[in-house]
Amino acid sequence: MSKNVKAEKTFHIEIIETLSQIVEIVAEDEQSALLKAQQLYRNEQVVLDSEDYRDTKYNIFEWE
Repeated sequence: MSKNVKAEKTFHIEIIETLSQIVEIVAEDEQSALLKAQQLYRNEQVVLDSEDYRDTKYNIFEWE
């Protein structure tokens, strides 16, 4: 039997894609602007797609 045989383990890999878009909002203050942006996003008036891609990260977790 070979001593170089390694036991395989199970890993969970988390893949995180970041999409980003800057939206111009006219509002009285920052809080109002944020609420308007959130509403636009929820109502699908702002939709992020592959053109808004910025980054991909990977997190690895050993599963026992």
